[in-house]
Amino acid sequence: MNWKIRLKNPVFWVQVLTGALATVLAYSGLTAADMTTWAGLWNVITGAFSNPYCLFLVASNIWSALNDPTTSGISDSARAKSYTAPSAE
Repeated sequence: MNWKIRLKNPVFWVQVLTGALATVLAYSGLTAADMTTWAGLWNVITGAFSNPYCLFLVASNIWSALNDPTTSGISDSARAKSYTAPSAE
């Protein structure tokens, strides 16, 4: 995978972080509207680390963000590997 480019792409980070957070909130039976303090959000996140099933769900969500379904296996296409910056297309 072209990690250098993926890590530079803000869309990748938004996808990973919102996917992980939404998974933790859904597992806890909460919505973003329920998170009204930083301490409350932190408690939910740290609680997820003590729950193996919730960690599995977060890992599955991150896998979905990493995996490119348009290529076989877990690799990027030759075109994507040649990028030096995220594609504008």
